[in-house]
Amino acid sequence: MTPILSVRFYCSHAGHEPVRDWLTADVSAAARKAIGADIKTVQWGWPIGMPVVRKMQPGLWEVRSKIPEGIARVLFTVVGAEMVLLHGFVKKSQATPKTDLALAISRMKEVRT
Repeated sequence: MTPILSVRFYCSHAGHEPVRDWLTADVSAAARKAIGADIKTVQWGWPIGMPVVRKMQPGLWEVRSKIPEGIARVLFTVVGAEMVLLHGFVKKSQATPKTDLALAISRMKEVRT
């Protein structure tokens, strides 16, 4: 069997992969494992909803992961059969910060054009 979606990291024009950088530098190994498992759940089960995935707006979703540091979010879009990981962060408040959402929307527009 093959997964429904392949996964790729958003890559900036300068060649940076911010979600990969965040995962390797800012979260623990246990958190990476939990986030990876949730992304794999999406990859194999797409489309899925709560509690793993929540739609943020047309074309933009978040993977919701409980990690030792708190609650992680990875914002993504789907282009064809590809899940593009746009932005990752650890939530500190109830609402998704506007700056994080705006950054993901900007990256989504870039990969969907």
